Amino acid sequence: MKNRIVIVLFLLLVMGIASCGKKQEAVPEKIATVTGVKVETVKAFPVEDFYEAVGTVRSKTTSLLSPKIMGYILSVHVREGDQVTPGQLLIEIDNREASAQLRRAQAGVWEAQEMLQETERTARAFESAKAAAEADQALAASTFKRYQPLLERKSVSQQEFDEVHARYRAKTAEAERAKDMFQSVQSKREQALARIDQAKAEVVQAQVLVDYGRLYSPLRGMVASKQAEVGALAAPGSPLLTIEDDTHYRLEASLEETMIGKIRLGEPVGVSIGGLGEQWLEGQVGEVQPAADPASRTSIVKINLPENIGRKGSIRVLRSGLFGKARFPIAKRPVMAIPQKAVLQQGQLLEVFVVDRDNRAHLRLLSTGRAYGDRVEVLSGINEGDRIITEGAEKVKEGNKIE
Repeated sequence: MKNRIVIVLFLLLVMGIASCGKKQEAVPEKIATVTGVKVETVKAFPVEDFYEAVGTVRSKTTSLLSPKIMGYILSVHVREGDQVTPGQLLIEIDNREASAQLRRAQAGVWEAQEMLQETERTARAFESAKAAAEADQALAASTFKRYQPLLERKSVSQQEFDEVHARYRAKTAEAERAKDMFQSVQSKREQALARIDQAKAEVVQAQVLVDYGRLYSPLRGMVASKQAEVGALAAPGSPLLTIEDDTHYRLEASLEETMIGKIRLGEPVGVSIGGLGEQWLEGQVGEVQPAADPASRTSIVKINLPENIGRKGSIRVLRSGLFGKARFPIAKRPVMAIPQKAVLQQGQLLEVFVVDRDNRAHLRLLSTGRAYGDRVEVLSGINEGDRIITEGAEKVKEGNKIE
């Protein structure tokens, strides 16, 4: 039995050695040919290098409305999102004390005007009396002068002369008294005029206090936020409404302190707003904050946004608080970029078909960088001068021949 097993194993070993000695016949490889694809030679071209900063959209003009008096809110005429015009009444606050003060001031004007009219009537009466007294005094003076030479010639008696002299002194005293009375009345008239001016000033001041109870819109824009509610107590300095100009917006971006010296007023800047999708707009540097934040070591650059992107018809697409990015041009550098449609994605891997000298396609892994329009920067995986498939790559397999 053992001998049979040894013989069988020996025969099998001999057969295996014999089979190994025979040469395998080569099977010709069949290579598929693919047509209708587009091939491009990879080359580098200069592109603008950018410094990218993030920021927040703000309205160029914002007005925070707060009262100057304390009182309960009687009415609020707007809601958040409403459009307002300059001078439009927005909020009314209870201001009865100022209204009472205005009525008192108006009554003071009426009283002063009445006093002025009475004074003017008295002044006219005293002016007539003064004129009559001055006429009597002039007649007495003339008579006194005529009697003096008559007395010297003994043509009149001493008694007659004394009577004329006494009448002259009496008329003179009456004229002086009438003059003093007229001047006194004139002084009262001036006081009445001054009192009218004072009363009118008090009316203006009271009117200002009354107007403090009404808040008007200082500009044309939109109600961005509202903290006022009917019945709430408004206090001086407490914000009630925020009005912003919804036609002029800007992006306030934070830049590192090393970049501030490279920014120039008026230069164009690429801007992307989160609420508007991935499109890039052209903004313009409007302001550069000269002082840096000591905590973050950054400065604010304010970029004016195009006016025509604030609204689309009746829909407001831009508002304060939106996130945005800004690209500041720095310098040009050579970049090797290929069309984005040439890049194939397999899970987390990026690949591209490279055509060799024999026109056969081979997959290569890629590492990409920034996107430049419809092209993407290649960091590694291919070299300048390589030929890649840019269209029709979906029908190509590894090793296919390309016509």
